[in-house]
Amino acid sequence: MSAANPSEHRGLDALIAATQGAMGDCNAIILARTQSEIDLIPALAGHLIAGGGKRMRPMLTLAGALLAGADINSDAGQMQNAAKLAAAVEFIHTATLLHDDVIDASELRRGNKTASAIWGNEASVLVGDFLFARAFELMVETGKIAVLGRLAKAAARITEGEISQMLLAGNPAASVEDYTRIITAKTAELFAAAATSGVMVAGGDDALAEAMEDYGMALGVAFQIADDALDYAATSDAIGKEIGDDFREGKITLPVILAWQDGDAIEREFWQKCLGGDIGGGDLDKALDLIKKHNTITRALDEARKHAEKAAAIIEKTEIAPEAQKISTALIEAARFAAMRGV
Repeated sequence: MSAANPSEHRGLDALIAATQGAMGDCNAIILARTQSEIDLIPALAGHLIAGGGKRMRPMLTLAGALLAGADINSDAGQMQNAAKLAAAVEFIHTATLLHDDVIDASELRRGNKTASAIWGNEASVLVGDFLFARAFELMVETGKIAVLGRLAKAAARITEGEISQMLLAGNPAASVEDYTRIITAKTAELFAAAATSGVMVAGGDDALAEAMEDYGMALGVAFQIADDALDYAATSDAIGKEIGDDFREGKITLPVILAWQDGDAIEREFWQKCLGGDIGGGDLDKALDLIKKHNTITRALDEARKHAEKAAAIIEKTEIAPEAQKISTALIEAARFAAMRGV
């Protein structure tokens, strides 16, 4: 299993091309709304926002609007509102990353030093709060109370997922169901809200909004499972963080759960010790050996692909206007990319 260059997002090419013009508006809004008379705020926020990433969530918002019939060239009002929501989604995502890096004491993100490593925990938390506030300002400006409700629900669910993950840390005996519930809340919820809000702000019907909700959920689960698998399978250059970060932080992910379930008493004792915080020299290598022994990377990625194919199937069976077929094809390709990146 070899790692690909993360800049080679071939599976996202069609989605990037379809939303490129509107993403330009979204990025302009992001730049404008991170400005402040307090210089630390744009410096810290800009550090993370400029650090890369695929921008899948805001692209999903714009794709949802386009699927619902908004036209980049003629529906200036609808697409401007969609761009505001896309920026709001990116702010919510960025705020959660700032807070996560503080909680996890992470030193690297996407190959760069984290904001907390540069400016400290207090500044990172407060700027994360600032971005949440900016996100809600943008939602209100669209004048769509239902959209505000959907994204507010997502923000709450993300926090619930992160708290559940924290409470589960160090417990490799957790069930696959517990793990799936956590990643659905902390990751898939924002994918779903992003996709659905784009449909809603463009006046799409309930059937399309429901389809995009289901698509985003399945896509987000596939994305997170693959991300968790890569923590034990990729290279530092490929994933932009240290290999084994999840192991050192005691995070319970699908490769670990499967290795625990298949392991003997000695192996289970090892996982319990290490994920409980007692990690010694050579323990990461031993963990990688156990992951390989039980083939849990391949099994986890197989599970990710199931969710990706579920997402693709949802779009394939949804009635889409002829003029939006390119968007639907792009969404199908994006779903499959989510389970294949870096592999």
